[in-house]
Amino acid sequence: MKAIAFNGSPREHGNTHAALEIVLQELVKEGIDVELVQMGIEDISGCKACGACGKNKDEKCVIKDDKVNTWIQMIKRADAVIIGSPTYFGGMSSQTKAFVDRVGYVSRSNGNLLRRKVGAAVGVSRRAGNLNTFDEINRFFLISEMIVPGSTYWNVISALKPGETANDAEGVATMQNLGKNIAWLLKSLRA
Repeated sequence: MKAIAFNGSPREHGNTHAALEIVLQELVKEGIDVELVQMGIEDISGCKACGACGKNKDEKCVIKDDKVNTWIQMIKRADAVIIGSPTYFGGMSSQTKAFVDRVGYVSRSNGNLLRRKVGAAVGVSRRAGNLNTFDEINRFFLISEMIVPGSTYWNVISALKPGETANDAEGVATMQNLGKNIAWLLKSLRA
């Protein structure tokens, strides 16, 4: 089994990365292969709504950046997809939004490549707004017919400066439990 996490933060080793690492550590303990993609550091164009992915049916976006198409194929091979985003002005980062839109359009235009995969959202903020980020990502998962596990609280963590995720004990416990719940769900689906 394989879980792939996408960090939608332009800060490669910031708090979103740290939150995702907490989740992934729990998956590794359960024997699940993991990969963390630093998606937010890439220059990702938004969807142009050209409809080519629906016409071509080749599981690719026609926008000329190889990253998104590579990630689509990685997602296709994965059993679980975790998307983490920092919260900017009450919502997901622009990198995360571009990623979600392009992956979503290609998936839906090609037989719904995400259907019945496990999908988990992680929102990170200084104080507030991360519930909206969490909700935005979950709406993407739900319209994609993915299976969304919960945790002991919403999958959010509060931190401002790098390393401050460790100061949010409830957030850390929530991320740990999310990892455990993803592992349980993946194993249950395979049983």
